[in-house]
Amino acid sequence: MKKLFSKLARDESGATAIEYGLIAALVSVGLIVGAGQLGTSLNTTFTNIGTTLDNNQPAVGE
Repeated sequence: MKKLFSKLARDESGATAIEYGLIAALVSVGLIVGAGQLGTSLNTTFTNIGTTLDNNQPAVGE
């Protein structure tokens, strides 16, 4: 039984898999947050462009 516990204590493959999983989760969260901020920024930019174009169009019949 003592040999089994010492063997399990030296086995780090599970710890490595958990570390890779945590790194993947952090990268995913970073990508989601970045994409959300980029989407908000693009929405604001296109809204401003649309407003500018609407305000600079000549009235119908001129």
